[in-house]
Amino acid sequence: MKILVTGGAGYVGSVLVPMLLARNYQVRVLDNLMYGGRGLLPCFASRNLEFMKGDVRDEAAYARALEGAEVIVNLAAIVGYPACKKDARQAEEINVGGVRNLVRLRKKDQLILQASTGSNYGAVLGDLCTEETPLSPLTVYGRTKTEAEQVLRSAGNVVMYRFATAFGVSNRMRLDLLINDFVHQAVKIRNLVVYEKTFKRTFLNVRDLAASFLFAIDHADTMRDQTYNVGHESMNASKEEIAQLIRKKFDFYLHFAEVGEDEDKRNYEVSYEKIRKTGYQPTVSLDEGIDELIRSMAVVEIRNEFNNV
Repeated sequence: MKILVTGGAGYVGSVLVPMLLARNYQVRVLDNLMYGGRGLLPCFASRNLEFMKGDVRDEAAYARALEGAEVIVNLAAIVGYPACKKDARQAEEINVGGVRNLVRLRKKDQLILQASTGSNYGAVLGDLCTEETPLSPLTVYGRTKTEAEQVLRSAGNVVMYRFATAFGVSNRMRLDLLINDFVHQAVKIRNLVVYEKTFKRTFLNVRDLAASFLFAIDHADTMRDQTYNVGHESMNASKEEIAQLIRKKFDFYLHFAEVGEDEDKRNYEVSYEKIRKTGYQPTVSLDEGIDELIRSMAVVEIRNEFNNV
């Protein structure tokens, strides 16, 4: 089987691509190397990896990348509200325009696995979000990913995953993700200031996130043309709960501020019953993932700037 992974040199792709190669799939990665490509370096030992430097906004490059692929894992995106706010036009072009190009250029029998997000729900107070909960995105990131879902839903032959907030160690590390950032500040500068401590999110280790795509490949016949929240209820947690869990493992100064506001107003709990009924279950708990992150800080450099989260 030949699989195309767009954005495959990124945080998730650097975990997913080795998993695909371990199954002896033929893997083609299309990535513009916006964040570099070092996360994929170990993968070049495999003759089953083909790398193409290119952009999903370039129709000619995209068409070449799609040739012969049976499955497309679409990871190419500007991810997170800060990055999308910084360049809303680019976010629109990649997150939505790239998906429009994909739908226009792919053959109908090429299955699309779309990485979407729980950010599409916005701020949902008091209710448990299911796949049927109305979408009310509050940020450029959420709006562009919601629009991308609408484009794909009309196209068909797609499995859409609304992921919990990712965390954990990747060869292409991200320190802007909430848990990764909390651990980084706690371990490297021994200081963490948290505001809006009661705000809840749901989390998913990056290894489980990547593995969910393998699960979709294996179960495409029953999952096709469905949308799934991907995560587990046991990892619904508030900012305060995450910070306190880290402090149980590593001593640092922790302050809960009464002032301060996160522009990303996500505050919700999510149901994962639908995907659980398919047989998918995450394997890495919050506790295990945070332990792993703490250990990884031994080789992670201190960022020059820190923002309260």
